[in-house]
Amino acid sequence: MDKNPSDKASGIALLISGMTCGGCANTVTRVLSRVPGVTDARVDLDSGRATVIGGARTEDLIAAVQAAGYDAQPIGSTTEGGRQ
Repeated sequence: MDKNPSDKASGIALLISGMTCGGCANTVTRVLSRVPGVTDARVDLDSGRATVIGGARTEDLIAAVQAAGYDAQPIGSTTEGGRQ
């Protein structure tokens, strides 16, 4: 049987900026949960981190967070010598 890369559940960690309260964290959790391929989304207000499980693309997750009025960037995905 064909194995589609999006079939595997993988975790993506994002750094979310702009959240100031529990309502903000709930909003980010909700918008991340609605991205196709997401099976679980958890947001920690204190650390500003979101952990997303599923087959969603990182770009789609970031776009959803930005559409809700916050900023997001992948954690641990920055590379030296990449975009400057």
